[in-house]
Amino acid sequence: MAEPSYIHIPVGELQSFVTRIFLATGCAQKEAARIAEHLVGANLAGHDSHGVVRVPRYVEWQQAGYVVAGRTVEVVNDGGGFALLDGGFGFGQTVAEQATEFGIARAIEQGAAIVGLRNAGHIGRVGDYAEMAARAGLISIHFVNVAGSVLVAPFGGAERRFSTAPFCVGVPLPGGPVILDFATSLVAEGKVLVASNGGKPLPEDALITAEGALSSDPRTLYGDYPPVGPRNPAAGTGAIRAFGGHKGSGLALMCELLAGALTGGGTSGPVAARGRIANGMLSVFLSPRHFGDEAAFQQAAREYLDWVKSCRPANPEEPVLLPGEPEKRRRQERLVSGVPLTPETWQSILDTAARLGVEAP
Repeated sequence: MAEPSYIHIPVGELQSFVTRIFLATGCAQKEAARIAEHLVGANLAGHDSHGVVRVPRYVEWQQAGYVVAGRTVEVVNDGGGFALLDGGFGFGQTVAEQATEFGIARAIEQGAAIVGLRNAGHIGRVGDYAEMAARAGLISIHFVNVAGSVLVAPFGGAERRFSTAPFCVGVPLPGGPVILDFATSLVAEGKVLVASNGGKPLPEDALITAEGALSSDPRTLYGDYPPVGPRNPAAGTGAIRAFGGHKGSGLALMCELLAGALTGGGTSGPVAARGRIANGMLSVFLSPRHFGDEAAFQQAAREYLDWVKSCRPANPEEPVLLPGEPEKRRRQERLVSGVPLTPETWQSILDTAARLGVEAP
């Protein structure tokens, strides 16, 4: 299979362009800039599935009323050490940031906090919120689900039952945080979206057809689609597979129960078709300073990470990496070379901008 071709867009130029797109949809300057910063930041980290490829879909959702600009989280229940917040279907980059700031403030004050967030628009790369907590010196754990989004087949199944249900942990350390962030599906839906737009092909076993055959064809998920234009995950008859067999499938189930059922935002299903999807997130924030000797924790953690890194690699050309190291390396590269986008992805963003009367860079 031929390697995809890419257009490299300078970071500042792309971020300014995406900001102007969301200004044109009615977002305030601060929110438009935050959405753009988050999406471009995902591309910089190499998580293209959660980057600017999402711009046309976000605009469609906003215009349909599925996601709303200018929202502030509502406190549904506040127990001091825990709180439940409602995002009111605001942009995820807005309300998830607010929920994270809420949890950070509480954990700094009292050592720990549990924060549930429901009814948030697509919150994007979850690692962004773990990095926020790490900058404040906090460990954070995040369980996420997508209410109304049924995309993933459970282990042993050929029908959709889960959302992509991300899981994330961030640990702050003096040399930089360790951030573990992944979808519990074998690939994120955004990676299928990227592949459908001429980007990196999917692994051969990423998807499963309704008949139980393994597939890498995005049409398994989306049905037929034009070269440039919207993709509808509900149009296909197949599913994404859970990663890691029964283990990933079990973790996805727990994300649905904790981020969806417990927060009251709803699980991936069974649901009546409601048009919109919404993220739920259950976050735990922990302060190492309150747990005892923070310096001893940092030293023990650093020594252990160094020991793990010293492991002899199976392939001499590929050293053992810690979570977050590939993202750090890719960010440094792309800040210099620009954000790589396939012509199809770039054209889709240009078409969206043109419909809004936003001039292309």
